[in-house]
Formats: sequence, C-alpha cells, structure tokens
Amino acid sequence: MTDTVRNIALFGVVAVLITITGFMQSWNSALLIINLGLISSIMAIGVNLQWGFAGLFNVGIMGFVALGGLGAVLVSMPPTTEAWAAGGFGIVTGLLLGAATVVGAIMVMKRMKPGRTRVITMLVVLIGGFFIFRAVFDPAVESVEKVNPAITGYLGGLGLNVLIAWPVGGLLAAGVAWLIGKTALGLRSDYLAIATLGIAEIIIAILKNEDWLSRGVKNVVGIPRPLPYEIDLQKDASFVETAAGLGLDPVIASTLYVKIGYGALFVAVLLLVLLLAQLALKSPWGRMMRAIRDNEIAAEAMGKDVTRRHLQVFVIGSAICGVAGAMMTTLDGQLTPGTYQPLRFTFLIWVMVIVGGSGNNFGAVLGGMLIWFLWVQVEPIGLFVMQVITSGMADDSGLKEHLIESAAHMRLLTMGVVLLMVLRFSPRGLIPEK
Repeated sequence: MTDTVRNIALFGVVAVLITITGFMQSWNSALLIINLGLISSIMAIGVNLQWGFAGLFNVGIMGFVALGGLGAVLVSMPPTTEAWAAGGFGIVTGLLLGAATVVGAIMVMKRMKPGRTRVITMLVVLIGGFFIFRAVFDPAVESVEKVNPAITGYLGGLGLNVLIAWPVGGLLAAGVAWLIGKTALGLRSDYLAIATLGIAEIIIAILKNEDWLSRGVKNVVGIPRPLPYEIDLQKDASFVETAAGLGLDPVIASTLYVKIGYGALFVAVLLLVLLLAQLALKSPWGRMMRAIRDNEIAAEAMGKDVTRRHLQVFVIGSAICGVAGAMMTTLDGQLTPGTYQPLRFTFLIWVMVIVGGSGNNFGAVLGGMLIWFLWVQVEPIGLFVMQVITSGMADDSGLKEHLIESAAHMRLLTMGVVLLMVLRFSPRGLIPEK
C-alpha cells in the first residue's frame, strides 16, 4: 500500500466514524463534530508550524485562541454608546498613558548612561506613570461597568461584519505573540513552555476580570452570525416548503442548514490555511526552518538568524490559532472566558498534532478530526460499555454505580491510551513527516 492510499484510507476511516454517528445518533451531532473538528484542525496546523517546523514548544495555545475570541467581540458587537459617553474616552486616555509610561522607561534606559541616575529616573517614570495611569483609568472603568451591567457594562465593539473578525482575531493574536516572542524566544525549550503557559493564564485572567473589555465571567452573548438564525428560517415560507419537499421537519432542516453553512465556511478557511502551510513547507523558508529545528548551531554557522526565524513562525502559528479562536466564538455565538482552560485544551491540541504526525500538515488535519471525534464520542460510548458490563448486577450495587459514574472520566483516559499507542507503534504519527 502506497503512502497516498494509506493516508486516504485514514481520512476515510474518520469519515466513516462520523457517518456512523449521523445514522446512530443524529446528523446534527455529526455536523457539530465536523465543524469543531475543522476548527481544531486549524489550531493543530498552527501548532504544527511552531513545533513541527521549528521545534518551538508552545503550551500557551488557549491564550491565543482566547484573543481570537476577543477579536470577534471587538469587531462584530455593536458599540455601547452610553458606556462610551460615561467613560470610554477615559479608558482610551488611560491606556495611552500606560503605553507612554512604558515607552518613556525604554527611552530612558536606552539614552541614559548606566548608573544610579538612570535607575532613579526609570523608577520615577514608571512609578509616576503608574499612578497617573490608574488615576485616569480606574474612574473611567468604574463608570463604564455601571452602565446596565446585567446586559452591557462594557464598551462593545465596532459593529462590523463578523467575518471580518476572523482575520482581525488572527492579527490580535499575532501582535501579542510578537510581544511575547521578543522576550521569551531566547529561552530554552522547557523555560519557553513555562513562559507561554504563564502568559496564556495572564491573558485569560484579564478576559475574566476586565469587565469593561469583555464583560468578564458575565460573558458576551448574542455575537452576530454570518448565517441566519434557525427561528428566522422556520418563519420563512419558502424554506419551510423546501424542507417539506425533502421530507424534513422545518426545525431539523433549519439546524442542518445552519451547521452545513458553518461547515462550508470552515472548510474554506481550512483549505486556505492548509494551502499556505504546504507552500511554506515546500519553500526555501520551510526547508530553512526545518534545518534550524534539526540543528540550530549548524544553521547559525551558515549565517541564519535563528531567533528572528523563530519569532516569524511563532507569530504565524499564533495568528492561525487566533483565527480559529474567532471562528469558534462565532460558532458558539458567545464569548465565555471561563471556558478557556489552558492545560486541558492545550493538551488536547498537542495530542492532535502528535497523533496526526508532527511536521506534516495533513497529519495535523487528520489528528484534529480524529481526536475531536474521540473527545466527543468516548464518553457516551464508555457509558454504553459500562451499562453492558454492569447489566447483570443488582440495581443497588455500589460497584455498578461506581463503574457507571466512572464513564465520565473516559475522555482523558482514552486520550492517554491513544497517545501511548501511537507513540509505541507509530512514533512519528499516523501521517509522518517525509
């Protein structure tokens, strides 16, 4: 069997599993798995660029995904005019003062000679700037968050088309990744992992606590959609007539229509990202990145700027994760900062990359679809297996109750077993790098 036939067969297995889900459970469930699997595949490609191309161990993925979600809010939600009038310009002024403080400290450090005078001047700039910043910023935030906090209590966004938010979410993640990369990419791989994880936690903590920006744990709901609402379709006479002609209930037909529409959009983005990633892989830049990954010292000896190239791929991979985060928030229709769990979901994306095949973009897509299918379906399958195993036990049996309750923990166990099996029998992944 050639590699091409084998790879097609692997994708075919995933397609069959999802098709079985459609027949055994519902096509709504199957389409939801497909849509979230497509988003996961895009995230996996972003991580694969960083790890598979350059060997960068980034465990702050959820931070960049959250920034993409924030981008969807800032672009697509309508502005809260009352909040802007109450303190919006005060917040903007405060942020500018904070940025000016940082820039001022940097200029002092660069232009003054080392010594006690430079240290004292920097302290004066930083401490004085901090108090001025808080004096302007805090009252403005308090004023904004008092504006109808049950519904708004934040500044809102620009009210633009939500599809514009997807690339903007990527740009927002790329900008933060550039700032992180300028300070953290000089670290050894284990320290880089710790730094990126810590920064991801900081980003998510900001989203949870800065209500003026993202409503914090109160969540932003009602994010505009690129597709019509199901209830609107159900009120459309022509749609209802078409659904009836196909023998479908209008309610089911409307949900299928919306999910298929999202799937088409996500497939288009995935194909674009995959095409660009493949072109990058086969370009001189891609060969250089793999050379740096395999031996940094030899690459430096050949005149390659390793740190600069690491920064490039770190920013690109993070931007892709940001786009995926904006897509996921659009699909959910809400931004919920409390659901971004760096350790849990970062682990899941890494499993996708490793199982699919590190360094292979098609492997990242396969891993994204397969692992997300398992993540969704393992718990109901585990519950079914436990019910079959305990069917002969008494209803009041403590062992039966324990085994059935344990089915909820099958997800992480299955992910670990799948990862161990792949590392044992196919250590380079299901579709390994050539």
